[in-house]
Amino acid sequence: LCSGMQASKTENAKKAEPFYWLSVAKEKTSSEIINEARNVLQTVRTQRPFTAADDQRKLFGSGSSRGLQNRPPSVFSLHASSFDLAESRPVSGVRLSPLDHKPVLITSAKDEDSSVFLPKPPADAAEVRKVSSARAYLLKATSLGNLFSAKVFPPDQSEEKLDSEEPAMMMNDLDRTNNNCLAEQRLYTPFKDESRQLICNGRINRSRSKDFMKGTTGTFLFQLRGESDPMKKPGTKSSWPRISGCKRTVTGLGNETRVNDWEEEEVFWRIKILPILHELEKKDSVENLCLACTKLYQALNEGNMLGKRFKRRSELLKTLYKLVDIDSDPLGLKLAKIILAMKVDGKNLLSVCKLTFKICRNEKNDYIVQNDGLLDCLLEVLRNEDLQKNNEALLYCMGAIKFMSGNAVFLNEMVNKGAVEMLLQLMKQINNIKEKDTYFSSLGHLLVQLTATLRNLADLALARCQLVCSGAVSELCVALEQRVDDQDVCTYIVRILSKLSSYDDFCAALADCSRCYALFLALLNKHQKQQDLVVRVVFILGNLTAKNNQAREQFFKEKRSVNTLTSLFQTYYEHDLNAQTWFHDREGKGENHLKHPSEAEDVLIKLIRVLANLSIHPSVGAALAAEHDVVKLLVTVLEYRSIDDCEELVINAATTINNLSYYQVKNSAVQDKKLHIAEMLLKLLMGDNMDGVVEAVRVFGNLSQDHEICGFIMQKKIYRFMIALLDSKNQDVCYSACGVLLNLTVDKNQQAFLMEEGIIGKLVDCLQDFGPADWQLACLICKTLWNCSETITSVASPSGGDTDTLLVLLTSLLDEKLVLDCSLDRDVRDCLKLHWEREFKPVAEKLLDRIQSH
Repeated sequence: LCSGMQASKTENAKKAEPFYWLSVAKEKTSSEIINEARNVLQTVRTQRPFTAADDQRKLFGSGSSRGLQNRPPSVFSLHASSFDLAESRPVSGVRLSPLDHKPVLITSAKDEDSSVFLPKPPADAAEVRKVSSARAYLLKATSLGNLFSAKVFPPDQSEEKLDSEEPAMMMNDLDRTNNNCLAEQRLYTPFKDESRQLICNGRINRSRSKDFMKGTTGTFLFQLRGESDPMKKPGTKSSWPRISGCKRTVTGLGNETRVNDWEEEEVFWRIKILPILHELEKKDSVENLCLACTKLYQALNEGNMLGKRFKRRSELLKTLYKLVDIDSDPLGLKLAKIILAMKVDGKNLLSVCKLTFKICRNEKNDYIVQNDGLLDCLLEVLRNEDLQKNNEALLYCMGAIKFMSGNAVFLNEMVNKGAVEMLLQLMKQINNIKEKDTYFSSLGHLLVQLTATLRNLADLALARCQLVCSGAVSELCVALEQRVDDQDVCTYIVRILSKLSSYDDFCAALADCSRCYALFLALLNKHQKQQDLVVRVVFILGNLTAKNNQAREQFFKEKRSVNTLTSLFQTYYEHDLNAQTWFHDREGKGENHLKHPSEAEDVLIKLIRVLANLSIHPSVGAALAAEHDVVKLLVTVLEYRSIDDCEELVINAATTINNLSYYQVKNSAVQDKKLHIAEMLLKLLMGDNMDGVVEAVRVFGNLSQDHEICGFIMQKKIYRFMIALLDSKNQDVCYSACGVLLNLTVDKNQQAFLMEEGIIGKLVDCLQDFGPADWQLACLICKTLWNCSETITSVASPSGGDTDTLLVLLTSLLDEKLVLDCSLDRDVRDCLKLHWEREFKPVAEKLLDRIQSH
């Protein structure tokens, strides 16, 4: 800090004591010292590391650490044979027990209420052949899934739900059945309620079968005994035609309802769905097939046939699978949406997820994907499917969602549909899988896709809010801890944190996670040579330590924290030095120049920023000032790098040296190298870069408390440069230059040189320009003038005009009514008044009294 106010006491006891006693009357807290340090201790800002987008959409980017043999493929062939028809059968309801009785036929109406008896054989051989032939055909038809099998149950199972395979009979089957000489076959089982038996009414003829295909009513139904055809009853509620084929009802209202539902489903299938499937089987143009698929999805949704309970599901899926062979992304998208809506699993789920991945991999398909609502289907898969059983399917599903998240159009839709919470819940499930588990390694592939998607979502403000509120910090840290050896996972997670830590709310949440500092150090030590990972970790640490004093202290106290930073500094300094040498050797050959900042420079910039931010904390800063390795590396940057080559790197190094030079501690490495540092700063002062000039002046403000440095400044004529800077229109530049001059005026032998350069006039002009707007600067100017006050009051002083101007100016600035603008906001006015009363007024009054007394 500027120390001119601490000038030694004059030998003449009658003279006024140096002004510094007023400002050190009481011991100050560390926070007060920091607040008064104004621009001497600074945090450093920098840009977030740039992540270039991959040229192609893949499961794993071009920089992936996974070998081709150790990761799932992004390119694959997909055909109808990739699907498994055996897995497409509908879910069965109740598993039935074997029958423990024999069914009997009712041969006559009068025997229907009699006791159970064995059926009598036909009268002659021809009748036997006729019945056997009909039975054989029925069995064949049933095995093909075109007829219901008339199943019967023992008494103890009469209340169980019945489930069938796929009851479907095409009309040609019905015609053939009608031609057989099966007038009526009745099967029954003795139920507890003997008034209800299963009766097969086979009354149907060819004309009615034709009428049915036109939408008319058929009467081939299973009916409860004693009931007539409901279509013949007045007021019966049913507009759907009844279904041809063997139907059945069972005891109880619930079972009757189920049969009625099935009848309506079957009619809906034949009228609404089947014609569309016929269109699809024609394999017409792609455009017509897409239209048919759209109609099919709408019809299935209308008939409540989406999902696993649909009886004709196998037949439907078989038709859709065959269309996969047609090489068309728009058609594939339509097919995938329907297949996913049918809740397939196993091999079929994997294949359809691969199909969606293949479609989304092509960026040109983004428009049709958005319009067709595929995102809802994929989110449903993530929400409901078993993580371990279907981890490969979830991998490609997540990959497709990752591709979508790369398009900003999808991001808002994802957030609004709860994708953030869903992904965090999935991450939590993955985190619960321990390293010894069989699926641990394969789930790492899924975690890469998941974290890449979260990284894209983090661009949205609403998503960031949800990530904070949903406890994302904790889950991300758990994943880092478990997957520290997985470079891809670690890289994507630190990319997320790199984005989010730039925002105060998330940065505060991350800083509160006590184990994150040890995790970041572990990552730096584990992946020290992985620049893309290292640069983001040090960027996050820079964000954490930028505003949070507790974070600075907590990180510094972690084991080997400073050693880790020093080791990284040395490693990337050598990389940068080698790159500079390599390019300089080829510069004369006309090759391209090295781009700045290079990868190594970018790491150094972010790393030096961490050191600068850490040094804001009083105890941490004092400890770092004594770290010779740290100071040596910072000075090395000033030695070998030109500000014209990499401005941010050089200025960051100067800023950090400035922060460390603030601490006057024993064994200070800065003090040991002060003259060498001064030589390096001289290069910045003489340069054209104004930011570099300001940083150099700030460092001299601290170093000039030392007599050797003051001698160096006078010897190198640097004081002239400082006086010239008082003409700057930048308040911060004037403040820093005035600080150096304040330290120089302590030595009376040097005041004459300063007076020759017109220091009094420059200070008075500066006070007049900035006084009312910056009371801290005005206070510093008055302290410098106090040190020169004996010269000012000397009769022989050539600055009499400046003295008169100063008297008038001080009188005006001490008038509260004149200097405090009543039109300002109240809070602003109160703040200015506080600085005016506590800082400027005591110094200005003292200075005015001294001048007036002479």
